[in-house]
Amino acid sequence: MKVAIVHDFLMQMGGAEKVVEVLHSMYPNAPIYTSAYDPEAMPAHYRQWDIRTTFMQRLPMKRRTHRAALLLYPIAFEMMDLSAYDLVISSSSAFAKGIITQPDTRHICYTHAPMRYAWSSGTYIKNERASRAARVLLAPAFHYLRTWDAVASSRVDSYIANSTAVARRIKKFYGRDSEVICPPVDTERFAISKTVEDYAILVSRFVPYKRLDLAVEAFSRMDRRLKIVGDGRYKKTLQKIAGPTIEFLGHVPEAELPGLLARASMFLMPGEEDFGIAPVEANACGRPVVAYARGGALDSQVDGVTGVLFQDQTVESLCAAVACADRITFDPEIIRASAMRFSTAAFVARFERLVMQETSVDAGTALAGRRILERVAR
Repeated sequence: MKVAIVHDFLMQMGGAEKVVEVLHSMYPNAPIYTSAYDPEAMPAHYRQWDIRTTFMQRLPMKRRTHRAALLLYPIAFEMMDLSAYDLVISSSSAFAKGIITQPDTRHICYTHAPMRYAWSSGTYIKNERASRAARVLLAPAFHYLRTWDAVASSRVDSYIANSTAVARRIKKFYGRDSEVICPPVDTERFAISKTVEDYAILVSRFVPYKRLDLAVEAFSRMDRRLKIVGDGRYKKTLQKIAGPTIEFLGHVPEAELPGLLARASMFLMPGEEDFGIAPVEANACGRPVVAYARGGALDSQVDGVTGVLFQDQTVESLCAAVACADRITFDPEIIRASAMRFSTAAFVARFERLVMQETSVDAGTALAGRRILERVAR
């Protein structure tokens, strides 16, 4: 069976890219099709992969222009020639699902989220703090993307959602059912530490919808230490509102991250995540998570057992949740056991089982069709 993997773009490292890494380990001979790829922004081992890009690879200054080229992505993905494959697995939070496959090719879409620009454009624009003029100019573009995305969604044979919240959005926006398989977490990299220090930690890309500003303001107000791992275009904004107890660590080497998580008093997830791999990594270290009670946190966290969930996305509500977490005596072993539900092995087993079911259905249908033709011929 010839397999191809399709991903939106390889321009930054995040949770979706970790899923692609596991998919590639499952299908090492499968080429990875993507709109554009920046080798300098991705781990070095990606350079050993068979990565195939589109005309968008030739855009100047890809790191800055790929977000501004939203209307080119549908064209780029529809131009991909995937006719040689029996199974195509798309990893999509936006455009990859829009590929066009042949009738006898099975297309399974692992959906990190329905396209945020299209279906949550009001919230997206608000978080980006776009001007009134920009909102007027962007409205037709978002309308086009919604229309295209609705059409493209019908090209998928089977949907996998990365969380219960995403499954609900797939049903609402696309009218399709999906199976929930939460993303793989490399839990074996993490262990419980005997030493816990007096700092909270947050690991994230610096983009507005992650709501890192809430954590920065809350811990500045409480005069408590907060270490932030990551980088992005929102960094200067966050630095302006940060007090002296906030430490920006930038990108941390993979070998150092487990220790930082294991020694932290708690992990913070102030934004609504589609799932959120980093909080589960913290759980794998036995550390509690203080998270906004929406999205993937409802799948990964157990309130009062693996962390504390807060209901209102405000500084006050986050401060109250942190104070609540301080009063609870968490059991690191129980927290780690909860994280093991999302191990890479668990993901691979569930994903392989689903692929087997999907491809055997197709094979059975083809066999039944051949038998019908044989009877007609006789």
